[in-house]
Amino acid sequence: MPRPPHPDNHRGAPAGRPRWRVGAESAQNVGMHPAPYLSPDAAPGRADIDTTRGPLLLEFGTGWCGHCRAAQPAVAQALADHPGVPHLRVEDGPGRALGRSFGVTLWPTLVFLHDGQERQRLVRPREAALVGAALQALNGR
Repeated sequence: MPRPPHPDNHRGAPAGRPRWRVGAESAQNVGMHPAPYLSPDAAPGRADIDTTRGPLLLEFGTGWCGHCRAAQPAVAQALADHPGVPHLRVEDGPGRALGRSFGVTLWPTLVFLHDGQERQRLVRPREAALVGAALQALNGR
């Protein structure tokens, strides 16, 4: 039997706002209550990701995933030291094109990109030091 939709599963973007954007001002890296995962309708396409300039952290998961929730403190702590790295949380699941294009099979999967190219990935991270090291390598600091 399929799982019922989770209340964090938002469709589309609020009126007057872009479906997604990349930039330091859009980094979703503050506090223990991160922004909800972008729905498939609101998430960027692979071509958009491939043409992104600079660093980018893509996080694949779902709002109801226990592993995803357990990883949030480590991710938030690491991102606090790297405010210039945009962080996009993308809702994943069977048949979701962006996650499949990155070969995501477990949640959460963090994909660290620079200029659209994957540099590193972490699966189910629980330690801020690991996420921080990947961000530092990505950011060149």
